[in-house]
Amino acid sequence: MTLSLSAKNILAVDDEPKILEVLSSYLESRGYTVFTAETGSEALATFEREAISLVLLDLMLPDISGEEICRRIRAKSRVPIIMLTAKVEEADLLEGLRIGADDYITKPFSLKELAARAEALLRRAADDLVPLASKSAFGGGDLIVDFEKNTVLKRQAPVALTPSEMKILAALIKYPGKVFTREELIETALGDEFEGYDRAIDNHIKNLRQKIEDDSKNPAYVLTVHGLGYTFGGGQ
Repeated sequence: MTLSLSAKNILAVDDEPKILEVLSSYLESRGYTVFTAETGSEALATFEREAISLVLLDLMLPDISGEEICRRIRAKSRVPIIMLTAKVEEADLLEGLRIGADDYITKPFSLKELAARAEALLRRAADDLVPLASKSAFGGGDLIVDFEKNTVLKRQAPVALTPSEMKILAALIKYPGKVFTREELIETALGDEFEGYDRAIDNHIKNLRQKIEDDSKNPAYVLTVHGLGYTFGGGQ
């Protein structure tokens, strides 16, 4: 199975509708799904709601600065960020990279160059399902996931997850609050490794719950959103 293009979601943030229109048209012609936002608050809301693969971020926004948006996204996600900026001072560009942007491109820019840089960052990030914190504890330490060591502890006891189960858990944790359909979870977590029907994801979820939940029928971590899909509950 090839990775669906729907897994390549780009969030374009700019207060100029014409720029967003041009970016959307060009990137969608190259197979991407593009979400747009004209304000910082709209951008943050979209980022929380969708599984975004890359952010194109204008620094000059009417409500929240691009720098602040970058800080907030970077506090919870490793998603690649390209700054779109009219600022050409070296200090401004270095500050943007310091707070977490991966690249920058100055206005006016070539759409081909922008697409090439986006493609390069997406390739680099394609296999990275690790959240910003490589080791995370949930439920007051009930569940500990160490992504660098690829280990899971339940009440300090090791839990043996299959590679597919680990990738599904990592995807859910990486996008907290995101409700994944079966198809989205397959695309994001399993990609080319998946063979079978989308309902097979339910079996992976069932097995994962049996391993990390106190009560697999009343889960605290891997939650079902009826009629939609699955999301991570964080043990709350």
